[in-house]
Amino acid sequence: MTRLVLALMWFLHWLPLPLLAALGRGFGLALYALVHERRHVTLTNLGLCFPHLSPTEKSALARRHFMAFGRSILELGLWWWATPARIRRLVRLDGGEKLAACKGKPVILLVPHFVGIDAGAIRLLLEHGVVAIYTRQKNRIFEAAMNGGRNRFGNCDMVSRQEGTRKALKSMKAGRFFHYSPDMDYGPKESVFVPFFGVQTATITGLARLARLTGATVIPLVTRMTGTGYVATVGEPWTDFPGAGDDGGLGSARRMNAFIETEVLKSPEQYYWLHKRFKTRPPGEQGVY
Repeated sequence: MTRLVLALMWFLHWLPLPLLAALGRGFGLALYALVHERRHVTLTNLGLCFPHLSPTEKSALARRHFMAFGRSILELGLWWWATPARIRRLVRLDGGEKLAACKGKPVILLVPHFVGIDAGAIRLLLEHGVVAIYTRQKNRIFEAAMNGGRNRFGNCDMVSRQEGTRKALKSMKAGRFFHYSPDMDYGPKESVFVPFFGVQTATITGLARLARLTGATVIPLVTRMTGTGYVATVGEPWTDFPGAGDDGGLGSARRMNAFIETEVLKSPEQYYWLHKRFKTRPPGEQGVY
């Protein structure tokens, strides 16, 4: 079955983007109707983060998110098999000169989980070497296809989360940018509770810890979907991070979440709301899902 799905993805990547995008939006609406658990998670997350939305507005935003998510899934084949020339046409890299200026220096790319994350990553790999941490998949055939697609240009080191960060740091010291996405619920270990859209949220302190350990500059990378493709935007390098008075990681975690909030508000339907971001609760607080 997995091989059939991969074959379908390979076939779809030959389609023109407008047609593929339309199919993806339709696929997303089907997921919204059929995958009840993830619809519930999405609506719960939106209700917590945007309490001012009416039920109608919340449902409409959730449907737009599923449409964007569905499109991102069907377009994965582009990033795994399309030619470099086509990728460059479909994904514009804005601010790439900021990364070029850091060549040879330790850099941590803060990459929040927007639906365009894979598009931005593969576009970046056409210009720079990258090391990234991934979560091992239960389906090893799909995992092999995923990692093969991400590393087909030969300049991406994929490190599983189970291997820890030591291998990633070694690759980073060799000159690769560290593609880092810490904005998920990884449980209470090494996490602090800081606000995310006003909700106390378990937030890992790895960004500050790694920046302090390596002396790396933190540079944001946010990729957004457009009607004609994607735009991967390299932000301004962060200064004074994590800072001298980081208070056990609280200050740096607040800064990171506040930055992500600002980016989410620019295109709220494109943030990854299907994830149980608020699963880990402060002691004594009931679960939300």
